[in-house]
Amino acid sequence: MPQVSFTDADGGVRVVEAVPGDSVMETAVRNGVPGIVAECGGSLSCATCHVFVAADDLPDLPAMEEMEDEMLYGTAVEREEYSRLSCQLPITEHTDLHVTTPATQV
Repeated sequence: MPQVSFTDADGGVRVVEAVPGDSVMETAVRNGVPGIVAECGGSLSCATCHVFVAADDLPDLPAMEEMEDEMLYGTAVEREEYSRLSCQLPITEHTDLHVTTPATQV
């Protein structure tokens, strides 16, 4: 079963099982993972689902599109090299993803 490991800003780790076809954001919200606000519900209009993806996992993800890139300039915590919006990260049957949530989303 696919899974996502969420590390919070304090270093706590929570591993949750994910459903293929969902996004990392939907997985976080459904499982009550703190640190993902998801104000827009995944419509790519807020950036409150910002995460830092583990460098080793980046090659397994779809390339960032222009709109996501632009939205990442509006995050509460400054974007970094491995920043992504979790609403744009699809879960597949083979997902084993590690992300860190920022200290705040707002």
